[in-house]
Amino acid sequence: MGKVADERLSPVGEKNFAWAKAHMRALTTLAQKHSKTRPLEGVELGVCLHVTKETSVLVDALLNAGAVVYLAGANPLSTQDDIAAYLASRTEVWAWRGQTPKEHKLAIGEVLKRKPEQLIDDGADLHVAAHGRGTKGIVGGSEETTTGVVRLRALESDGKLRYPVIAVNDTPTKFLFDNRYGTGQSSLDGIMRATALLLAGMKVVVVGYGWVGKGVAMRARGMGSRVTVVEVDPIKAIEAHLEGFEVSDMTKAARTGQLFVTATGQKNVIPYDAIERMNDGAILANAGHFDVEIDVKTLLSKAKALKEVRPNVDEVTLASGRRVYLVGKGRIANLVAAEGHPPEVMQMSFANQFMAALNIHTNHKKLERRVYGVSLEIERQVANAALESLGISIGAQTEEQKEYARSWRT
Repeated sequence: MGKVADERLSPVGEKNFAWAKAHMRALTTLAQKHSKTRPLEGVELGVCLHVTKETSVLVDALLNAGAVVYLAGANPLSTQDDIAAYLASRTEVWAWRGQTPKEHKLAIGEVLKRKPEQLIDDGADLHVAAHGRGTKGIVGGSEETTTGVVRLRALESDGKLRYPVIAVNDTPTKFLFDNRYGTGQSSLDGIMRATALLLAGMKVVVVGYGWVGKGVAMRARGMGSRVTVVEVDPIKAIEAHLEGFEVSDMTKAARTGQLFVTATGQKNVIPYDAIERMNDGAILANAGHFDVEIDVKTLLSKAKALKEVRPNVDEVTLASGRRVYLVGKGRIANLVAAEGHPPEVMQMSFANQFMAALNIHTNHKKLERRVYGVSLEIERQVANAALESLGISIGAQTEEQKEYARSWRT
């Protein structure tokens, strides 16, 4: 059962899986330790993640731990069809690039029809759908990204969360590296693949200065861009200023920017009235999970003309005659126009997901219906595995130092 674009792509997917696995030793080392005992034997997992070569390594780890995996893509345009085909040879997959929104929802529905007992999600579409359909039999789950955690905390705040969820995104071995270094590199990778333009000297506007925005701004500056940060949080705005970036509001930035990258998880942070102020040839791209950060709906409804000028680049002509270029239809640029995060970054994020699945399976009866962080014990296991994979050794505190840290005496 399942549906993918072309099962004949499986051999290509297997090669890309092998390449990613060779560069994700933090995950594979932890997974190997549990492959003999198979702690997830027979546990049915509903998984909604971007179907990439890195995701295939996590699915492989879960299968080797004994789990039964049902997989759907987390975004209509992010699936790598060769990887979906390879995974479909090993488990049930409903994922193909170019899904309509309706097909995306149907794919998630197919996962839930299998009545999984745990959910692993990226963006919370699977969790939200489960709460709409009924959560009977679901004992817990985890969430990969900032946007998803925000949605789940809102469910918790409203008293509607029906099972415990581990917020993998909130652990330092995820957000400090995946959000900052992973998205910082991969978002610009997607933009450069789509546009083939030079970043050196370009006026880049980064909207949002959370961990993702920091990464995008840092990497754009590293490529020689002149970077402006747009923020509504005064503390983050001061931080961006002290780190050497120009800080502005959207009204001013719209008049000077050449490339705009959103990284907020919020809606319409580039509103249509800002787009109308932009110079001819401005490029719009989104690094966030959902396609809501740029007001694409109004932009397209008022467009004088629309045409695809390159793969993943649409030229939109405004009523004024000026043109703006929309990357990846305003969806997550690093996965629509490129391959997503590098495997060396995803090894830590997915090691946390793997360990979270074990934790939920073992401890769900002790957990309340709320959003939890990753435990310090798991955090250290993942960090040590990552260091080991990089060939880095570190020291340890002496007993004298441990005692000093516990004492109020000098």
